[in-house]
Amino acid sequence: MGKFYETIPDSLMKWIPSQKMFWVATAPLAADAHVNISPKGGPYFGLLDDKTFWYLDLTGSGNETISHLYEPGNARITVMFSAFDGPPRIVRLFGKGRVLESTSPEFADFVKKHDIHTIPGSRSIILVDVHQAGSSCGFSVPYYDFKEFRTTLNEFFANKTKRFEEGKAEDSMERYWALKNAWSMDGLPGMGTALRTGRQEHIEPLQKMVGPLAPRHYRNTRRFGAGHLILVALLSVLFTVVSMAFAWPRLVALGVLPTH
Repeated sequence: MGKFYETIPDSLMKWIPSQKMFWVATAPLAADAHVNISPKGGPYFGLLDDKTFWYLDLTGSGNETISHLYEPGNARITVMFSAFDGPPRIVRLFGKGRVLESTSPEFADFVKKHDIHTIPGSRSIILVDVHQAGSSCGFSVPYYDFKEFRTTLNEFFANKTKRFEEGKAEDSMERYWALKNAWSMDGLPGMGTALRTGRQEHIEPLQKMVGPLAPRHYRNTRRFGAGHLILVALLSVLFTVVSMAFAWPRLVALGVLPTH
């Protein structure tokens, strides 16, 4: 029997941190864009309280979650856990997500405050403000025995970081992010660090989708530059001039403005 809660109940507060993996689901607002589901494994997550979940977002070839959370008016996210041993159970945390990029002061402050151990390749921390928690039976989920966590990703980025520190500039994390984490598969902007590095070092981002459904342009971004501000200013001036042209005769007739 499924149950819903406005906050995470005590029983789940104890159960969630003991899990070995979970899934994260997000999606863009556009109807023709793609839903993303990402599996997460390792001891890189936790609960701050009964309304706040966090996890350490490790670098990968995709960055869908970051892009979706950055999209204006979006930030929807669902986190799902499933019991593979013991009593059957599925738990979902529904909420709004926030991104703390690893190059930001907010990331450093969070890591220090909560004594979080980061590793090479740590890309961001995803914070989820939970507004609904749900549990369901999970009767059809099979049993699995946990063996161990994979270390491939950790080793890959540890070696990459070592090569960079030894002088191999092309192995910087910023360049990797610029190549693979600057844009989502639907053309939404991703990591701020990736976008800045891409512009500064002229790195062409990797094309992710192929075929007729691949996006041919980047969708609306969350960042506004000087060009946008100039355009807004010009449009404002044009609107004022046109409005005055239509209003002038009436203002003259009312005696507000002189006739010449």
